[in-house]
Amino acid sequence: MYTLSVSSLNEQIKSLLESTFERVLVEGELSRITFHNSGHIYFTLKDENSTLKAVIFKANAAKLKFQLQEGLKVVLDGAVTLYKPRGEYQINCFSISPSGHGALALAYEQLKNRLASKGYFDSSRKKPLPKFPKRIALITSATGAALQDMLRVANSRYRVLEIDIYDVLVQGDNAAPSIVRALKVADTKGYDIVILGRGGGSVEDLWAFNEEIVADAIFSARTPIISAVGHEIDWVISDFVADLRAPTPSAAMQMSLPDERELYQHIDSLAQRYEQIILQKLNNAKQELEHINRLYQEHSIEKKISYKLEEITQLKLSFTNSIYFKMQSFSKEVESVKIRFPSAMQSRINIAQNQVLTLQKMLESNHPRLKTKRGFAQISKDSKVIDIESLMVDEVFDLMSDRVAISAKVINKKYI
Repeated sequence: MYTLSVSSLNEQIKSLLESTFERVLVEGELSRITFHNSGHIYFTLKDENSTLKAVIFKANAAKLKFQLQEGLKVVLDGAVTLYKPRGEYQINCFSISPSGHGALALAYEQLKNRLASKGYFDSSRKKPLPKFPKRIALITSATGAALQDMLRVANSRYRVLEIDIYDVLVQGDNAAPSIVRALKVADTKGYDIVILGRGGGSVEDLWAFNEEIVADAIFSARTPIISAVGHEIDWVISDFVADLRAPTPSAAMQMSLPDERELYQHIDSLAQRYEQIILQKLNNAKQELEHINRLYQEHSIEKKISYKLEEITQLKLSFTNSIYFKMQSFSKEVESVKIRFPSAMQSRINIAQNQVLTLQKMLESNHPRLKTKRGFAQISKDSKVIDIESLMVDEVFDLMSDRVAISAKVINKKYI
């Protein structure tokens, strides 16, 4: 039997495998995915019982519309090859499709979920559109029907608007970079609004607006951006990231521009309203002025003097009447006094005489001369009656009875 080297055996196996399995479709679950710096992707495909190594090189990996994820079930389209240095066989993938799911649909959901988790769709970051824009940019195909629709609407609604057109590719592999370049340039020009639009088409035709680089450019823009891609039923990633989503390009112009005719009617309505307000204010001012004039007339100096003169006249009349009534009353009182005076005076005189007699009797009854009690005398000093207790030793005093008055001196004093 002929003896083979390892390399020779591997070479024969390689030729046999690659000639026998030039193109295979294999379904399995992704595992151990490695994204190499070179751009190649290495991974393992497995089912319940076996595993198979696989690789998709950079050129084919760049064509993937979705992101490879652990556990994702896919169908590989490729060829079986042998890596001679290690004697390992693997599948060299030409393309990869999600099992039971369209690649574009999966890529759409993956990107949508990833951007949502990063806050790209948050309403808090949406920029408001100006009510009366002066300059807007249209990023679309210069030859597309969508541009003509937008210009027609702008011409019929708001002719004072300045519009700049950025001609870009709106489908194909180069469309997304073209759109991103236009967005970045327009964002530096100070536009009030940027409208990103194109007409309807298939999912593949609209795919440029589902690219992550377009979403990043919209998210980073400082200018308010409207996404107007396809028809009303078409939803692309740019719709979620933009500050406003319009169902169609023409609807974007209607949503972002005021209607001149409505503005004229609104101005006429405002003018009429302001005229009514001014007339009402003038009428109110006139009424207020008349009221102030009446108040001035009522509170003027002349009016106050008139009021005071009238008040003085009333006071004079009141004073005269009061004096008259008092005089009448006083006259009546004088007559009454004249009648009552003699008897009243006599009564008072009698009372006074009686009081004098009473006092005279009291005086006589208290006079020492009238006292007849034996052994008793009145003590006085300096012509003032005093108590015996107030006398001190060697003090001179007077004693008086009803017949005799003597002077004496205190020799001794004691209490009994």
